[in-house]
Amino acid sequence: MVDVAQTENAKKKPQMVRTAVVVGTALEHYDFFIYGTAAALVFNQQYFASEDPLVSSLAAFATFAVGFIARPLGAVFFGHLGDTIGRRNTLIITLVVIGISTGLIGIVPTFAAIGIWAPIALVVLRFLQGLSFGGEWAGAVTLATEHAPPGKKGLYASLPQLGSPIGNITSSGAFLLLAFMPAETFDAWGWRIPFLLAFPLLGVALWVRTLVDESPEFKKVAAKDQVKKVPALEVLKHSPGRMMTAAALALVTIGGFFLVTTFAISYGTNTVGLPSNVMLTATMSAAILQIVTVLVTGYFSDSVNPVKLAVWGCIISLVVSFPGFYMLSTGIEWLAVFAVILMVQPMAVTYAVTGVILPRLFTADIRYSGVALGFNIAGMIGGFVPMIATSLLIAFDSSWLPIGGFLFLISAISLAGALISGVLVKTTKKLDEIV
Repeated sequence: MVDVAQTENAKKKPQMVRTAVVVGTALEHYDFFIYGTAAALVFNQQYFASEDPLVSSLAAFATFAVGFIARPLGAVFFGHLGDTIGRRNTLIITLVVIGISTGLIGIVPTFAAIGIWAPIALVVLRFLQGLSFGGEWAGAVTLATEHAPPGKKGLYASLPQLGSPIGNITSSGAFLLLAFMPAETFDAWGWRIPFLLAFPLLGVALWVRTLVDESPEFKKVAAKDQVKKVPALEVLKHSPGRMMTAAALALVTIGGFFLVTTFAISYGTNTVGLPSNVMLTATMSAAILQIVTVLVTGYFSDSVNPVKLAVWGCIISLVVSFPGFYMLSTGIEWLAVFAVILMVQPMAVTYAVTGVILPRLFTADIRYSGVALGFNIAGMIGGFVPMIATSLLIAFDSSWLPIGGFLFLISAISLAGALISGVLVKTTKKLDEIV
């Protein structure tokens, strides 16, 4: 009877891992994304009011960027925990931090009510969001790949990437539903609902994540007494090139993504003059298709070299950068929706395989820290993308051309990262054997 029970439990383990990484990362992305949407639609008016809408948006996106500044710090802190106390326990902590900080944003009074303390409170809570997010994705892909059955590492590593489109769909969907509220009701309290939902969602995600066992590879490292005292320092001393390669590869999946979603919402509504529900529909539609793209790419990455898939994703992103923003600038509603969908999908291809490529760049004893640092350096840079793009609009009289060029540059950097990673991943297995 014991053997039967153990067999049944073994069968359930992969399913629990799949569910835990998807549910957890979906909540983290939902919490992180609703701030970006609110920054474009609400915070620029209620917390950073100015006579110039572009200046208000610039201030709101500056606080949006604070979350990304915190991400490398979160990568160091949670990467240390993940490589010393374990992947599972660390991922539970990241969930609690972001869930509580997001819920509290929903009760922060406006600037009109408490003055300068309102934007200060937003900055502090956004910083905590970023701190938590800095450890979440790296831990999820590390846990998923280390639990993956043979021949399915690519598929398992793509599952945490589903958190991004699911989080985007739910956050955009929440604001899209609220768009049907009377404007005065939405401005008064309606926009707070998506943030307050973080509290009950945290409970669900936390319960699911506690069902997962610790990573077998971390157990081996701990059993051999090979846990590093300061894993992040080991990465910086011995693998800085791998860390920067990881950052370059991930840049288009973060900076490029926020350019064609978070910034595009602000650009489409405030500059082009499209209704906010059109832009929210565009991002939701792109996210729905992104789920399919990630799953298909993840499935094929177990039989096709994932680096080749990343390279092609970056190349296609290069090709569509200028046409995409031109179509968005026309003000034609259906064309704007198509443009966002078109620009997101090649990024989704690259994003799907970063989860399997980045862990292969680092040995098991520093893997959580290495992946977290590389990914969140890209995250820190990517967090400034909406603010930089808004500054380009101001500097170039609202022209779409510099924005298209900006996406082209981001895609080119990630293409270089993909090509270099193809060389580096071949040596990691040999290094693991030495460790």
